[in-house]
Amino acid sequence: MPEKLADGMLVVVATGAEARMFQWSQSGGGSLKHIGALEPQNLNDDGPSGMRPPESSRQSTDEATFVKQLANHLYSQASKGSFQHLALIADPKTLGEIRPQLHKEVVDRLELEISKTLINSETNDIVRALLDHAE
Repeated sequence: MPEKLADGMLVVVATGAEARMFQWSQSGGGSLKHIGALEPQNLNDDGPSGMRPPESSRQSTDEATFVKQLANHLYSQASKGSFQHLALIADPKTLGEIRPQLHKEVVDRLELEISKTLINSETNDIVRALLDHAE
């Protein structure tokens, strides 16, 4: 089993519109247990930051807001000690938007990043991507 895939690792699969959360288990060659999901909340009240530029679409603003909410959620969970290791799988745009927003406590736990859209993929496909990128 690759060292980057610690037993109990939090695996977050995200886009700018939703995130699915799993816990990694090393048993049986590696498996994922779905432990939750995160969807955008209060998008009108909780913008990405400041006012929306006129050239920015509503969808783009909503996605940026959700990415901020996801980064805040991960920081909240990290500060509570809910996870020690993190794998983040997201489409390239979302991954690029979330990186600068991750708190140092989250970054210190980040073991693996995969720039790929897997939000609608079967769990087996996510496991395969983790194993392929962790070697």
